[in-house]
Amino acid sequence: MATQSLITDALRQAIGVESAPRSTDIEKGAIRRFAEAIGDPSPLYRDEAAARSSRYGGIIAPPTFLRSVPAERPELPLARSLDRLLDGGSEWDYFQPVRSGDTITAVTRLADLAERVSKSIGQMLVVTFETTYTNQLGQVVASQRTTSIR
Repeated sequence: MATQSLITDALRQAIGVESAPRSTDIEKGAIRRFAEAIGDPSPLYRDEAAARSSRYGGIIAPPTFLRSVPAERPELPLARSLDRLLDGGSEWDYFQPVRSGDTITAVTRLADLAERVSKSIGQMLVVTFETTYTNQLGQVVASQRTTSIR
């Protein structure tokens, strides 16, 4: 018996659709608390005097800090319920440091869809999102490519 594809015309048409932008003001205390939470003792993330004398000229955030910046995802027009969700991983590219006082805006777009079949769980929809993080100066500070499996 042939199974119906999970990738409908509506899903194909959603490729390239972007989320609404979501902006977050980056605060020095949030950077410090994040660095403490991940156990990173770098003075660049917590010591204003040391950070000012660095090539960055002030407090910056650890690269993984952007994980704490909220981003919306476009709604997927799924033809049927795919309740189970597995994080397939993510890849990051970093271009500019995130600084205390920045306003970071995240926009996510549906980048790609693929269908796979697993012997153990059956049909799987592999969804790839790309999120772009931009600062208040219009500079892209990072991009993230995330894969989820439904």
